[in-house]
Amino acid sequence: MAPSLTPCTFCGVGCGIYLTTEQGRIAGGYPSLTHPANQGRICVRGWHVHEVAGSPHRLRRPRLRQENGRWEEVSWEEAFAWIAGRLKEIRDRHGPEAIGFFNTPRCSNEESYLLQKLGRAVVGTNNVDHGTGVYAHNSLDVLEEMLGWPASTGSLSDLDQSEVILVDGVDLAVQLPTAGGRVLRSKLNGARLIVVDARRHRLAESADWFLPVRPGTDVLLYGAMAKVLLDRGLVDRRFIEQHCRGFAAFAAEVRQYDVLEVAEACGVPAEAIEEAALALGKARRAAFLYSTGSETRPPDSVRALINLALLGGHVGRPGAGVFALMEQNNLQGCSDVGMLPDRLPGYGRVSDPQARRAVEAVWGCKLSDRPGIGARAAFSEPGRLKAAWLLRYDPVNTATFCDAAKALEQMELVVVQHLFPIDTMEHAHVVLPVVAFGEEEVTYTSTERRIQVTARLVEPPEGPMPAWRQIVETARALGADWPYREAADVMREIAQVVPFYSGVTYANLRREYGRQWPCTADKPLGSARLFEEGLPRNGFAFAPLRRPARPEPKEDGRTLALLLGQSLYYWHRNVLIQNSETLRREHRLLLLDYPEGFVEVNPADAEQAGVRDGQAIELVSSRGRVRTTARVTDEVRPGVVYVPFFLHDVKRALGRHGEMGVPSLSEPIFVRIEKA
Repeated sequence: MAPSLTPCTFCGVGCGIYLTTEQGRIAGGYPSLTHPANQGRICVRGWHVHEVAGSPHRLRRPRLRQENGRWEEVSWEEAFAWIAGRLKEIRDRHGPEAIGFFNTPRCSNEESYLLQKLGRAVVGTNNVDHGTGVYAHNSLDVLEEMLGWPASTGSLSDLDQSEVILVDGVDLAVQLPTAGGRVLRSKLNGARLIVVDARRHRLAESADWFLPVRPGTDVLLYGAMAKVLLDRGLVDRRFIEQHCRGFAAFAAEVRQYDVLEVAEACGVPAEAIEEAALALGKARRAAFLYSTGSETRPPDSVRALINLALLGGHVGRPGAGVFALMEQNNLQGCSDVGMLPDRLPGYGRVSDPQARRAVEAVWGCKLSDRPGIGARAAFSEPGRLKAAWLLRYDPVNTATFCDAAKALEQMELVVVQHLFPIDTMEHAHVVLPVVAFGEEEVTYTSTERRIQVTARLVEPPEGPMPAWRQIVETARALGADWPYREAADVMREIAQVVPFYSGVTYANLRREYGRQWPCTADKPLGSARLFEEGLPRNGFAFAPLRRPARPEPKEDGRTLALLLGQSLYYWHRNVLIQNSETLRREHRLLLLDYPEGFVEVNPADAEQAGVRDGQAIELVSSRGRVRTTARVTDEVRPGVVYVPFFLHDVKRALGRHGEMGVPSLSEPIFVRIEKA
């Protein structure tokens, strides 16, 4: 079979790759030279994504746990009937609010849409959620309140025309490598690069201005930069007067900032803050890139960053924009199609009668007006839910904010849909095997709002069934008359309930390289950037932010701020990486030196604590202490201990639990180092 173009499914860039087949299996892949997202580049994950489908560890048959605890293979019909029966029993006994439906941002649009519809239209609950690990898109409300759209305003290709690029809190070389390459190529072509981060990662090494802020001081930094722009008159007054509201209140707050005080609080030289601000103020086309990760990005930090973009009018023009970067491949799409406890497909609030009526007209049923609970609440409070449906989600391994196993142990029903055996199966009652990349046609929406359809190159092995079809069959077993025969039927319905997907069909997506929304019936080619047809009058809003207090360390020696974030070696815990021989080897290299994992400590802090590289240490916070290993490196700034996401025990022992996860980023946790 000739190679087929398909989007890579590892991260949110949405690179185009060609897959090749041999003797009925996916044999290899290589990048598209003309795809606008990657233009012939691809990262190590993309080069080897084809290995996942061929893993010998794939689940093949539905399994049902017997009363003696052993697994027994059953037919698909038996599995669907059993699940439907248990869901009815639990709903009748405890009510629909005792059941939750959760997935990850790796799920397709079709899977996500049907899962939330199963919860809302069939079971009767809004307990649906995605992004249940570190990838929650926690800036949706901020983007909508300030810009009117819950997504990035431009395309990655816009970066080729940017004069200044500001990258905040995201290690592009690790998390979104092809996007990182694009930023570096833009810099080589003359763009100025500002990097704001507590870690000196690869992109920071190439920055014109690297601002190594202390954790929790982002708002202070951006407030000071905004003050510089106001004092120097380097703002786009015409843009502000015509297209923004709330400027006077914002400016009044900003004028209270003192650059020298902020510099001391942030740990960044005042000269560097001023120079970076002036670069933004003199640019006509500036791009602002930030991570949407729930544990790296507090909402006020996003508000402060968007304020800077609005000051210069950097919205709606080529080379400029606000880019909410998605680390997982379908975080944007899962949000678009309604996998949110308080939002319906298309972002209408469940409490809004008009939004509910629009969806009810298509679904033919009444919907609850009670917002659901998210996965953080569900898994942080054991006993709150009696049943959970988990689609491609392994909370025991990836729910970084709590001990999910405790919550699962108390549930009467746990349904797991997955490609491989996972840790959560220890607490499951039924397991349903799904098909792999390259074995079905479904869609994903990337970080630049690009909706793309995957290619079906080979037939799945005997046994597994597409996840979206499993949801359909369960709904039918519960009495719903769902007519979907193929995934394209699901997308046709999505187009009816999500206004900015109204022009999306599989036929339309197969032309060129998918479509960027808004892709509507009257604009079927989509939009490379939002506001292409003109900026709205007073459509954007400044967010006045009071100057936050400076985070202060404690007097008992807890002077080091705890910072959570990505690490290249986080991926070794990813189930897809574990089932690719090449990727598993690549992503475990550093762990040969640190087999139990590591936290990163600056050499100056290590010397003061009397510890060396590779030594066992204890981190002590006001909440507890935990043993780990020190990786001494100047990649992390002084005064910070950097904890990769995969060290669950470290975060749970030292952090603060709750609905918004741990730690509260606006109030950094301070720790001290002791020799173990």
